[in-house]
Amino acid sequence: MKYPDSSKFRNSSVKAVTLLGMSGSGKTTLASKLPRDRWFHYSGDYRIGTRYLDEPILDNVKREAMKVPFLADLLRTDSIYLCHNITISNLAPIASFLGMIGNPDRNGLSVEEFKRRQELHREAEVSAMYDVREFIVKARDTYGYPYFINDAGGSLCELNESSVIQQLAEDTLIVYLKPSDMLLDQIVERSLLNPKPMYYQNQFLDNVMPQYLKEQGLKSPLEIVPDQFFAWMFPRLVEHRLPLYQAIADQYGVVVEADKIDDIKDEDDFVELVCESLP
Repeated sequence: MKYPDSSKFRNSSVKAVTLLGMSGSGKTTLASKLPRDRWFHYSGDYRIGTRYLDEPILDNVKREAMKVPFLADLLRTDSIYLCHNITISNLAPIASFLGMIGNPDRNGLSVEEFKRRQELHREAEVSAMYDVREFIVKARDTYGYPYFINDAGGSLCELNESSVIQQLAEDTLIVYLKPSDMLLDQIVERSLLNPKPMYYQNQFLDNVMPQYLKEQGLKSPLEIVPDQFFAWMFPRLVEHRLPLYQAIADQYGVVVEADKIDDIKDEDDFVELVCESLP
């Protein structure tokens, strides 16, 4: 662990933290409450989209644009160019690239194409997390930030890359934002109201897909309605991820109650919350 006890963390002149947890558990909200002139906010998803998936995302947008004759002519003659506008608070281009499995007439992807894009995301996320070490140094030495917060994606627990977690544990304090049952229900409910593509392990997909097809009486994944499969799959994905988060926290970090994020007003509140979980 980066900081063995609360005293070391509280009194350290250079703090580095990795936030671990489900999307919707408050990682980005928490990071946004810390003073921007003191805390360097590293978004794993932003790094993925702007550095490692930039070209695949734009290629996907161009493929769709080329289906429109008016836009196709302009693109072929270099009369227009396309770019994404990924920000820490707007990651929609990444989600649109990942896509969902299902009927192509409903914007669904084949299993093969879905898995290809998932693997690209996994490789990108691994690279983005390895980059944290470099950015901690850059934030301190180039920009003068004393503190660093790594807002990791919810799929960090899915990477099956132990060396990534080990390096993060060497360089940062891993803080798992663990949701209560009530908050977990809210996360699931919000996700079902607004389904969005996300990365998860091929093994998980291979386990749940046959079950879904059998329950729905479908012969092929190409018959799936993408949003309906997501609604069925997501609660199972949450159940799959929770022990993975806990295992990382047990071995490498600490656990804080995600429900307490709303009560945090400033940097002092955050430091105090983390210290409560340290020896």
